[in-house]
Amino acid sequence: MGRIISVTNQKGGVGKTTTNINLSAALTLAGKKVLTVDIDPQGNTTSGLGVDKNSLPKTLYNLLLGECYIEEALVETKVNNLYLLPSNINLAGAEIELIEFNNREYMLKRILDNCKNFYDFIFIDCPPSLNILTVNALSASDTMLVPIQCEYYALEGLSQLLRTMDMVKNRLNPFLRLEGVVFTMFDSRTNLSMQVVDEVKKHLPNDIYKSIIPRNVRLAEAPSHGVPICVYDGRSKGADSYAMLAEEVLARDIL
Repeated sequence: MGRIISVTNQKGGVGKTTTNINLSAALTLAGKKVLTVDIDPQGNTTSGLGVDKNSLPKTLYNLLLGECYIEEALVETKVNNLYLLPSNINLAGAEIELIEFNNREYMLKRILDNCKNFYDFIFIDCPPSLNILTVNALSASDTMLVPIQCEYYALEGLSQLLRTMDMVKNRLNPFLRLEGVVFTMFDSRTNLSMQVVDEVKKHLPNDIYKSIIPRNVRLAEAPSHGVPICVYDGRSKGADSYAMLAEEVLARDIL
């Protein structure tokens, strides 16, 4: 049975989509079958995996509204054993349309419960806000993985996110837990990056991944080519970092 992990942070620009794409791909290189779900109307995971989000006949939007079967929306990516439920700007309308549905917080859970036995991991790339789409993702997930950019406001965003997790646990998904925190855009040349890492470790000493994702030019270039970093430049520091993160995720899965 696949483990469902929401990659989420209510703050934008923290490397959430980058982590979703590249961790998913790194796990396929470890022999795992992975589904990634793009539940962000911006569709950055979709385009970052080389899929033209504006020409798709069916997307997650249609799936959430019950207008198609999962097989009609599912897309094979350029990476072997990595599959995608894509999205585009149409998904923004789902927030309004889902109001009419009973148990609207569980629409995604119903979909993923029917397919999670076919995958080792399912990752959900969440929007940078707490809306009905994010709530759907967290209601469907086993765990929550939080990318944190090494910057001044990181702790403030983390505390907000942990409050959100507690709210979802109390009201919608009592089994939700924290998968872990991964530091992104780390610059070893600055004292601030080190200070952020040290401060977060004080608050969550047992939930921090040892793998730290550096600022890396090749990592930033990969989305424009529509492939993960392991395909674009498998020898880069970015590729090595996500490979190490995948090993940690697998180790936690064994535990």
